[in-house]
Amino acid sequence: MPQWNEGLRRLARADPRDKPVLDQVTRRLVADLRRRLGGPFTVDELVELYDRGTMWCTDLAVATAPDSPAAWEAATVADAAFAHYLREASDYAGGIRRGIEEGLE
Repeated sequence: MPQWNEGLRRLARADPRDKPVLDQVTRRLVADLRRRLGGPFTVDELVELYDRGTMWCTDLAVATAPDSPAAWEAATVADAAFAHYLREASDYAGGIRRGIEEGLE
């Protein structure tokens, strides 16, 4: 998951001219993650989805911003979207999985 945080950093450092479209694509990817995972999900489920590949993210980025190649870079928009959505995992607690800090896992 460190690469997801790096995606957030790349998004934050993006050229200000590209930032609006990068944010738009990232929001669209988060919405699609929500659709793909449905209701409550765990960190492991999100990681499993990522491990299956992110080509769908690139496809969605191109469809969302067909005239903005900067917005097609999965290492930025996909990783940032996964980082954003990670915070909604049922077992995520500010960077620590719930249960670990209590010795339950």
